[in-house]
Amino acid sequence: MRAFPPPDQLRMRDMAMLSVVIPVKDEADNIDKLVTRLQQALVGVPPWEVVFVDDGSLDATCQEIKRLSKQDDRIKLVRLRKNFGQSAALQAGFDHATGAIIVTMDGDLQNDPADIPAMLDKLDEGYDVVLGLRQKRQDGLLFRKMPSWAANWLIRQVTKVPFRDFGCTLRVMRREVVEGMALYGEMHRFITAYAVQQGARVTQVPVRHHPRTAGKSKYNLTRTIRVALDLLTFKFQASFETRPMHLFGVVGLLTMGLGIASFAGTLLMKYNGCDMSGNPLLLLSALLGLVGIQFLSLGLLGEMMARTYFESQGKSPYAVRETRGFGPQLQLDRSRAA
Repeated sequence: MRAFPPPDQLRMRDMAMLSVVIPVKDEADNIDKLVTRLQQALVGVPPWEVVFVDDGSLDATCQEIKRLSKQDDRIKLVRLRKNFGQSAALQAGFDHATGAIIVTMDGDLQNDPADIPAMLDKLDEGYDVVLGLRQKRQDGLLFRKMPSWAANWLIRQVTKVPFRDFGCTLRVMRREVVEGMALYGEMHRFITAYAVQQGARVTQVPVRHHPRTAGKSKYNLTRTIRVALDLLTFKFQASFETRPMHLFGVVGLLTMGLGIASFAGTLLMKYNGCDMSGNPLLLLSALLGLVGIQFLSLGLLGEMMARTYFESQGKSPYAVRETRGFGPQLQLDRSRAA
């Protein structure tokens, strides 16, 4: 057994439980090997747990996890009622994990658990999130690499987050970063962008990548289209979640301004002898005016919904990194409110 240093010599990660969250679907042939590699990689990282989230597997994945959990009580299982998708599975894992440090990875053995200790060392340098950057990807060019390159480029352009690989599932994060997220739909691709948005200190390090030897990939070319659609949602949430009027109001005012300009042109043409009733600019002026009013109304409704959302759930429109000088009761109340 490892001889642990005295408490005053323990680093932050030695004092905190580590939770490895792994969403799986139909990976029965990979579970045993994955657990063995995790046990070998985490020998010097006490204490830890592995939270498998079975996302509606149709094979023996669940039975395999149950078998292994009887041999090692650090192996936990969250079994979903059906296939809800990777984002929902990750959220379920976050909700059930007990560690102060959260590691995410795939269950297909393409991520290497041996990279986790080095990533934890990087976390000890003061970062909140350490991302993996897959080296020498062992995936097909047409159906995996090219869509991934396109999606990564698109995410970088829209979010202005400079990291090269947003698709690598191998991540190490402090719990406070995870607790500030709520993953819906397929927003797991934007965990990095969400972390940066919260003000987390993020870095990316090279990690190994292995070819899939068992099971089937769940990815296809349609994910690039889904990324583009999800980017619209993320961009709106990131920029206008607490101030929707700044988006809809500006569009509404611009549209009404164009309507006024169109109407002014109509009047000018009338005084020059053009028939006003048959001028299409008159209809365009009315249309632009109505559209502008609708956008302003959407902005007002959005403002009301944003306030209802934050106030009804006790959420705050800000994120605190740390506080000092407050009493313990206030600190407790703040943590409960969060």
